[in-house]
Order: sequence, then C-alpha cells, then structure tokens
Amino acid sequence: MIKEETKGYLYAVGAFIFWGLVPIYFKAVSTIPALEVLSNRVVWSVVFLAILLFSSKQYKFLKNIIRSPKELKILLITSLLISINWLTFIIAINTDRLVEASFGYFINPLVNVLLAFLFLKERLNIAQSFAVFLALLAVVYQILTLKSFPYIALILAFSFAIYGLLRKKVNLPAMPGLFIETLLVSPVAISYMVYLDINSLSHLQANLSADTLLLVFAGFITVVPLVWFNAAATKIPYSTLGFIQYIGPTISFLLAILVYKEPFNTHKLISFILIWAALFLFSANSYIKYKK
Repeated sequence: MIKEETKGYLYAVGAFIFWGLVPIYFKAVSTIPALEVLSNRVVWSVVFLAILLFSSKQYKFLKNIIRSPKELKILLITSLLISINWLTFIIAINTDRLVEASFGYFINPLVNVLLAFLFLKERLNIAQSFAVFLALLAVVYQILTLKSFPYIALILAFSFAIYGLLRKKVNLPAMPGLFIETLLVSPVAISYMVYLDINSLSHLQANLSADTLLLVFAGFITVVPLVWFNAAATKIPYSTLGFIQYIGPTISFLLAILVYKEPFNTHKLISFILIWAALFLFSANSYIKYKK
C-alpha cells in the first residue's frame, strides 16, 4: 500500500509535469484568438470546479466568503490578476515566446521573496538578497543585450506573485478560491462569448467540432493539476513543493527549445544561467532553513 507522503510526492510531480506540458494544449488552440480562449477557460473552469466542489462538499467554504465583503474585494482583485496571467501566457504561446514565459516562471519565486520584503517586512538574509540581485541582473542583461524588454516574463512573474501575496489574506483553500475568482470574471467572459456568437465569430459550435472540444477542454486542463496540487499540499511539506515547482517551467523551457525550435542565442543562455544560479542559491538556502 502506498504511503500518504509518497502519494503526496506523486500528486506534486504529476501537477507540475501537467503544468509544464500545458503549452502543448495552447499551441493546439493558437489559431483561436487569445481573448476567446481565455473566456472559454474561465467559463468551463467554473463548470468543472462547481462539479468538484459539490461532489467533494467543499462548497461549505463558500458561505464564509459570501458573508465577508472585505475578502470578496480581495478575490475580485486576484480574479483580475489571474486573468491577466492566463491571457499573457496564452499570448506568449501564440507569439512563439514560450522561452520568455518559462523565464518568467523561473523568476517568480524570487519575485515572491522581493514582495515579502517590500510589503510583509520580511527580512532577507545574504543568500536571498544575492539571489534577488542575480535575478535583477538577468533581466537587465536581457534588456541591454537583446534590445527588448521582457514584458511577458515580468507580467507573468509579478501578476502571479502579487496574486499569491493577496491570496494569503483570504482564508480559503485553492479550489473554492479559484471557483469564486473565475465566477467573478465569468459575466465578462460570457458576454464576450455571446458577442462572438452573435457576430458569427465564435469557434464554439453546437456540432462538437474539434475547436469546440478543445475549448471545453480548457476547464479540464485548469482544474486537474490544481486538484493534484491540493492533494499534494496536504501530504508533504510546503517547502518541498517549492523545490518541485521548478519542474513546470523546466519542461516548458525544453518544449520551447527542443520541440517548437524557438530562437535561443548566447545572450538568452547567459540570462538563464544567472536565473538558475539565483534559484540554486535560493533553494539551497531554503533547504538549510527547513532542516534547521
């Protein structure tokens, strides 16, 4: 019989492998406008999450949130942040910028540390400070050598980091929280889908075309890894999840280079080496603190 902790590791690895492979799905719908893909992702996520919440009886968490206007306001902001994050990622795939997207998710943990220092007044030790400095150096190096601002990477990193920072203020598990977030932005998503349908621009058809099935599948690819992540978070230390999370952007990075043949020159390699060095330093420091 598999131990609960072992199950936790399997769920965690499965979730991050799934997230790493998600670009394959978005490549499959890259001919569909990004806003339409986002709208379908929101709406079908609401449907899938509603089914899971009521089947697992986690809907009980929703009552407390409904009675708390302050937490609802925070969730409205986080719903906008996660929508921006999702839209930016879809655009990155559509415009062959998966390398930059993976760069953004690599620097995300370091942005988390920086925001904790700025807004939560958490002190940074020498290792953490140097790791953040290396991340900043990697971004500046890209700007100077490639003559372009890595806005995709920075939007992804900062939107998800600020999202995580605000979600800490809401006492709600991930799945009920995402349900409310997607529910809050669903009126806009549905309105846009209706607009597309009225103007015969929608790819969502009643005859179950390939595009229709792919768009409905957006809810599945959003919810499944989240369920696995939730299962993992209850069985293994959260600090361990921090190490495992690098599986996702690593797989996306390899997909971009080996499968989709995105350009990757020496300057990009150097910026990634700086980030990987920063992450190694950050992870080693976190592991030492955890063992203590």
